[in-house]
Amino acid sequence: MVKAPPTQKAPRRVCLGCIIGAHGVRGLLTVRPYTEVAEDIAAYGPVETASGRRLELAVKSAKKAGLIVAATGVTSRQDAEALRGEEFFAARDRLPEPGGDEWYRSDLVGLAAISTDGEALGTIVAVENFGAGDLLEIAPQRGATVYIPFTRDIVPQVDIPGGRVILVPPVGSFDTDDENAEQDQTA
Repeated sequence: MVKAPPTQKAPRRVCLGCIIGAHGVRGLLTVRPYTEVAEDIAAYGPVETASGRRLELAVKSAKKAGLIVAATGVTSRQDAEALRGEEFFAARDRLPEPGGDEWYRSDLVGLAAISTDGEALGTIVAVENFGAGDLLEIAPQRGATVYIPFTRDIVPQVDIPGGRVILVPPVGSFDTDDENAEQDQTA
């Protein structure tokens, strides 16, 4: 049986989105929001980029690729392009507490992934959504990361205080190359 890691503290900041490019020549940003309501990226006061720059955001419009946003101090296309790829964060105490079966992505990153029979499968390194639903990216002890659908059937328990999630991974998700090689030789 695997012991759960010590209780995890809530992160001090929560990622609200990512700057994915410039829009026009006057310094507007194209932003991919990570908030439930896209426009909420500007609702929690100033944000801070991963590199430490403080920005006040104002949502101007929405388009298929994301939101068009004005940010303090960003006045040219070159200023906006310089921020491409930057994630931005708000202080956690300015955001509402998540409800029942809700979590901030940052709450999940770092949790241990444990199978229902107690086997340590790896650590959650990211939560992604490529358009078909949330996926947990899990780094096993060996090998490449694995994407697991973040559904109730596959992830029946999220234990933030215990520092773990319990998984019923799809068959073959965590097969190692050694196991696959052994299976190939016996077939």
